[in-house]
Amino acid sequence: MSKIPQAIGPYSTYRETTDLIFVSGQLPINGETGNIESDEFSNQIKQVMENISLILKETNNSFNDIIKTTCFLTDLSNFGIFNEVYGSYFNEEFPARSAFQVSKLPKDALIEIEFIIQK
Repeated sequence: MSKIPQAIGPYSTYRETTDLIFVSGQLPINGETGNIESDEFSNQIKQVMENISLILKETNNSFNDIIKTTCFLTDLSNFGIFNEVYGSYFNEEFPARSAFQVSKLPKDALIEIEFIIQK
């Protein structure tokens, strides 16, 4: 059974085209329990990045193949922690990125990241 968290609504976790994979927003949900395991921002961003890693593995890609991310944070005062953890998962070339503060995320998550992979 996949450790990738299942979609929590009527949408696909990801969809593939000939050249691209569009991945829905990833919340800090533990795929084995279906729950957000921590209220701490640094743990939540690590869980999101691990979920992204699982999707990359399942699609036979790597972090180097991500060309665009859109990041949603409920508090931009966590931006420094976000950059530190997020940046540690990428090597040389970072993807294009947008980051926004939002008032609320599903399941009261503190972070959500959607992304596009170039195959």
